[in-house]
Amino acid sequence: MGLKCGIVGLPNVGKSTLFNALSNAKAEAANFPFCTIEPNVGVITVPDERLEILKGLVNPQKVIPTVMEFVDIAGLVKGASKGEGLGNQFLANIREVDAIIHVIRCFDDENIVHVEGKVDPVADKEVIDAELQLKDLESIDKRIQRVEKIAKSGDKEAKAEYEVLTQFKSHLERGQNARSLEMEKEQRVWVKELQLLTDKPIIYVANVDEESVNSGNEWSKALVQNTANEDAEIILVSAGLEAQIAEFEDPEEKSMFLEEYGLKESGLNRLIKASYKLLDLVTYFTAGEQEVRAWTIKRGWKAPQAAGVIHTDFEKGFIKAEVIKLESYQEFKTEAGCREAGKLAIEGKEYLVQDGDIMHFRFNV
Repeated sequence: MGLKCGIVGLPNVGKSTLFNALSNAKAEAANFPFCTIEPNVGVITVPDERLEILKGLVNPQKVIPTVMEFVDIAGLVKGASKGEGLGNQFLANIREVDAIIHVIRCFDDENIVHVEGKVDPVADKEVIDAELQLKDLESIDKRIQRVEKIAKSGDKEAKAEYEVLTQFKSHLERGQNARSLEMEKEQRVWVKELQLLTDKPIIYVANVDEESVNSGNEWSKALVQNTANEDAEIILVSAGLEAQIAEFEDPEEKSMFLEEYGLKESGLNRLIKASYKLLDLVTYFTAGEQEVRAWTIKRGWKAPQAAGVIHTDFEKGFIKAEVIKLESYQEFKTEAGCREAGKLAIEGKEYLVQDGDIMHFRFNV
């Protein structure tokens, strides 16, 4: 679907180390691909244990997971909103992504210089927040200038838009991110086209030392408290540790290494899954002897839309969808077994595709 998550942060917070670990991560199945399509853009597989279950049941020639794009965006400095450093490039790149992964330094290391001279994750977060908020205020002010005159002439729609815009302006001027402003979904439409940077969904990555990867530390806990009003997830990751984990090719060795640190899965896996969830995405599967494949769709899509992800003809000529739940497939082992047991449902155009559905589409063009 071409959805992108942008990895942002101040210099020397571990942002590039994290991206490089993502780039080097070895998938547990040999046919799980990874490729880099640009120096700073990685196409990364979404971990999904259900693919392995289907692989064991169907024994296909190949398994194809779904993927996401992660973009390593240039480091930001104070004054970026005014073009300082790589500010203009940084902000333009953020505008192009669907969600933000904000990496924040929560570790001390005398060998890694902190741009502000000391470790302070809340202050670091506020530097980037301030730059993004200033850029958003520019966008809001330009829009207000266009709408205000029309609103004063008595145009009801322009008046409603003006009131929403002024609320966002006041919120941003108080140092608050746009995403934290409580407002009806219908009203937020007025600012959607502005693509406000601080309105994008976000995950905060607290980059901690290896010893703090499970329970966090004083810095990560301060970050949790600071972001409480944003309803944003915070993931504890040790970028240095993730770089080591990514080097393992043998799944058993990797699992043993994770156990040493009390981890069930890598922080990168948790980050990828959380990013997928943040974008409100779900997965359905197609399963046959040639391939088992995962497909990404938005939550709430109907069967024809889901079919269109495979090929536009599938959506145009949609007739019906044959749907099997994974639990039924596990119980009855084959598609034929599910059909005989009455566990294969025939669904029409109004069917809302559920996460984990195994689907076969009938169409005619």
